[in-house]
Amino acid sequence: MKMLSDIVRAEVVARGVLPFARFMELALYCPVHGYYETQKDTVGRRGDFYTSVSVGELFGQLLAFQFSEWLEAEFKAQDSTPKVSIVEAGAHDGKLACDILNWLQMNRPELFAKIEYCILEPSPRRCKWQNETLKHFQNVRWFSRLNDPTIQRLNGIIFSNELLDAFPVHRFGWDAKAKKWFEWGVAADGEKFVWAKIQNSEFSIGNPELEAVLPDNYTVETSPTAQNWWREAAASLQHGKLLAIDYGLTADELFSPQRTNGTLRAYFRHHFADDVLANPGEQDLTAHVNFTEIQKVGEVVGLKTEIFSTQTKFLTQILEKFSKQKTFEWNPARARQFQTLTHPEHLGRAFRVLVQSR
Repeated sequence: MKMLSDIVRAEVVARGVLPFARFMELALYCPVHGYYETQKDTVGRRGDFYTSVSVGELFGQLLAFQFSEWLEAEFKAQDSTPKVSIVEAGAHDGKLACDILNWLQMNRPELFAKIEYCILEPSPRRCKWQNETLKHFQNVRWFSRLNDPTIQRLNGIIFSNELLDAFPVHRFGWDAKAKKWFEWGVAADGEKFVWAKIQNSEFSIGNPELEAVLPDNYTVETSPTAQNWWREAAASLQHGKLLAIDYGLTADELFSPQRTNGTLRAYFRHHFADDVLANPGEQDLTAHVNFTEIQKVGEVVGLKTEIFSTQTKFLTQILEKFSKQKTFEWNPARARQFQTLTHPEHLGRAFRVLVQSR
């Protein structure tokens, strides 16, 4: 059986230089050997990185409380009770869905009975992991794509946590002498994969004054795949909220002259990996989301931006209301989880939250 490096090498040989977006797509999502297909325990102490979900149940409980507030307000605003859905995209092993559904079932049973929880998952292997985690819930359904007719024009919430930053990105470099952009691609040098330039790029940041001061080989990433996904999600939403929680920056922050090497990173066992192109399929690849572009995509198709903030601010505002619930108990475990979720030295600094509505 071919290994992933052999599959990548075959495409490099066929094309000469492979756009990095295709390399990243194969490395993460190859149906047989991709990182997200073969690495179930990528998160937490045994994996390559921590997420808000791996910190503990509090993250899911806070989201569940906020979702219940949004959905109950939706019921009050309409004459009849609509069918409502919570749609999670990129549910990994189903742990976040489990935390959300457990809280709703215990604390909002009437709302829980009205909700259909949908998981968008194109991978049969990950569906199996999720099904095992969620097998005691009867209101969970799986869909492989956003444009499935049964989840079009839905009322409710579509959300993702650390999904957009895992979509493949194109990498573009600035040729200071020629005053034009080129695309970074992947070539083979013996047994290694190396960076190579693809000329005739039509990419532009649309700011000639900034381009004039950029250093040679200044690099940025862009993800048309993430933008297209957000556009499709917005089109599926008849009434409700579209939410993303992710590593990300604004366009001004991304296109800073001081950020010379872009935001692309590889993670292996909680450390930055030195070589992004090494060992495809064995390490995680991620790049910061351009939230300015994502926000613009939503607004162009009719969504209203309600929130764009740090994860710290978003979760703190939820906690202020959540902690007033009669069933709420503040204990040392929850305090530690909340600190990890919101402290700038942990997960609070890098994560941004975008909420748009229709």
